[in-house]
Amino acid sequence: MKFRLFFTLLCCFFFAQSKAQDPIFTQYFIIPETLNPAYSGFLETTYAGALHRSQWPDLDLKIDTDYAFLNTWSEGMNSGLGGSILSHRENNTHYSFTQLNLNYAYRVTLNDNWYFRPAIEIGFGTKSFGFGGLVLSDQINIGSGVINPVSGDPVVLNDKFNFFDFSVGMLVNSEEAWFGLSLKHINKPNISFADEKNLPLDMFFSANVGYEFLVVDYLDVVAFPYETKFQVSANYMNQGQYNRLDLGTSIMFRTVFFGVSTAMNPWTKAEDSHLVTSVNFFGGLQYEHLKFGLSHDFSTSKIGNSGGIYELSLTYQFDLDVKCFGCPNYESKY
Repeated sequence: MKFRLFFTLLCCFFFAQSKAQDPIFTQYFIIPETLNPAYSGFLETTYAGALHRSQWPDLDLKIDTDYAFLNTWSEGMNSGLGGSILSHRENNTHYSFTQLNLNYAYRVTLNDNWYFRPAIEIGFGTKSFGFGGLVLSDQINIGSGVINPVSGDPVVLNDKFNFFDFSVGMLVNSEEAWFGLSLKHINKPNISFADEKNLPLDMFFSANVGYEFLVVDYLDVVAFPYETKFQVSANYMNQGQYNRLDLGTSIMFRTVFFGVSTAMNPWTKAEDSHLVTSVNFFGGLQYEHLKFGLSHDFSTSKIGNSGGIYELSLTYQFDLDVKCFGCPNYESKY
């Protein structure tokens, strides 16, 4: 009985700490809106999609994350408008997190080739925890060994709460290259389950850079279609004591793309920490307006047989003929 109480309290402490981290997607390069609100409307057309992530499916700590978005462009306002919803769930403790965001990005012309896009994001989030399955100290009668099904602990009465969130971002881009910065949770919303406590959510900082070019501009490869593109990208993220650096490369044919990326922990916090935490392979298909992506992360850490991480993405671009000058062309228009 004592072991069960200790284990449940330990789980609560662990997830209270780990859930302060924002979910990070391997396919951020396909749906960069997950990192930075400045990408809202950057294709300068209506653009929608969804992304599903399943982490550690072979462990009891399986985590599922879903992200869906819709962006559009207003030429009259010279602005991108967007909305998104994020759902994050853990199957053991029944922890869940849901957030709805609204984005606005404005385009500033720097010169004939470069653009600057500042953006803001306003969000409303809700968190809940499955405290109903826990056995707390006031439920245990030491003398009789009886467990009372009802607890008066205030934590049980506050297993769900809401909060507002505020984030900003910026993007500098040409048709081939882009550099973005974002800072989320600037208001540091209180995410404590107890009313009398204040546990501010750490700000999430990200910096991403990328470059995309036609292969025929550098190599005389007659076996590849003329539209074949090569892309390199990097993304650094920091939140509290956690940091991560992703480096990736991919090749995109007319209807098929594939590539590899690696996730690293550049500033380790412990002696047994790994510099490289996972190696990630991805690929996908594109047919007219639709683009489908699949990725799998192979862990290099000692977490055990976790089953890795899977992601599925599906995006839809409404207008393929739009002339999006100055947009990083994630979606090929062929």
